[in-house]
Amino acid sequence: MSRFFYSLLLYLISPLVMVRLYLRSKKAPEYWQRKAERFGFFSLPATDKPIIWVHSVSMGETIASGPLVKQLQKHYPAHRILITTMTPTGSAQVRKIHGESVDHVYASYDLPAAVRRFLDKVKPVMAIVIDTELWPNTIAACHKRSIPVLIVNARLSERSARGYGRFAFLTRPMLEQIDMVAAQNNETGRRFLELGLPKQQLNVTGSVKFDLDVSPEVITAGKELRHKWQQGMGSDIRILVAASTHEGEDQQVLDAFKTILTESPEVRLLLVPRHPERFDSVHQLIQDNQLPVVRHSQGTQPSDETRVILGDTMGEMMKLFAASDIAFVGGSLVATGGHNMLEPAALSLPVLSGPHVFNFEEISESLVQAGGLKIVDDSKELAKEATRLIQDQGEYLKMSRQAGEFVNANRGALDRVLSLISQFMKHS
Repeated sequence: MSRFFYSLLLYLISPLVMVRLYLRSKKAPEYWQRKAERFGFFSLPATDKPIIWVHSVSMGETIASGPLVKQLQKHYPAHRILITTMTPTGSAQVRKIHGESVDHVYASYDLPAAVRRFLDKVKPVMAIVIDTELWPNTIAACHKRSIPVLIVNARLSERSARGYGRFAFLTRPMLEQIDMVAAQNNETGRRFLELGLPKQQLNVTGSVKFDLDVSPEVITAGKELRHKWQQGMGSDIRILVAASTHEGEDQQVLDAFKTILTESPEVRLLLVPRHPERFDSVHQLIQDNQLPVVRHSQGTQPSDETRVILGDTMGEMMKLFAASDIAFVGGSLVATGGHNMLEPAALSLPVLSGPHVFNFEEISESLVQAGGLKIVDDSKELAKEATRLIQDQGEYLKMSRQAGEFVNANRGALDRVLSLISQFMKHS
């Protein structure tokens, strides 16, 4: 009965959801395109192969799931992979990483009719959800059709757990219908158990985000990009990349950068906003701060006067990290919860982050203890720590080495997840 009222509420607010999509499309037109897919109306290429369904919400989850999808293709060549996302940036990443080797549509909203249409067309033999995207009607429908549901790379912050706990009448039955939760860490596992997940349906595998596929081609492309910048800005430049920044955070980064310049004038800022609809406004903000800027998307060669490069392209984050010296990971000076600090760490970059890292709670704590991450409280501390790393070569090299070693020491979750998947594939 509780799911009935939940579904009724979803139907009632559906018009508001469509209004929100429309408003978002004013800045990012892709949000309004293919909207029928979100209600289960889509077509797929004809195939006789059974389908493994992988759901990755947005760009970050899609990138993190890339190695897993490639391993699924390798281990199960008789199957097709369907990847669903919720955002246009995630959709773009699917095609960038996998091309036409996978099928892709937007995930249906958790409306019973939409979910039924989706499952009728796809008929998946397994549903693999990346991170923690829990939808009661979707999970219930899969359970009714005996489609195994695996939550892979699951993370659950204390704040999210409290949110799910307030709706225990929905959460507990839903968790009982999940076949396996592969948790990133013990804390996440404990929170799932406290919410009602049966103990036998929990496996702590670690995070597949440690199993980053950093190809030599990406590293080479980053070095070539840096060489290009050095030709224009000077061979002695040091690049501070501020990755995945959010609204309200860019100005703090720019304030820190202006302070850094007073003591280390060789530093250049590579500023990469998280959302493409903000590229233009951030470009204007940089100009308002009277900092000479070039846009990476335009391919303009920086000059001696250039102080900021705006990273206004999608899907190039690892290449931009490879072109940099120090990484600040955004979404952390504002209360967004942070982003994946393992990406720069895997390239042996010293990592700086603001205090709001609840989305990566255990990873951030472990990386701090390993010496590869420094948490800063505000723009003043960001300027201070970045300047210290620039001016103290010994500290820079130490932190760089510790960041890389931390990632390498924690690899292996992908193999453990594949082993769990194989157990369910045998019975599917």
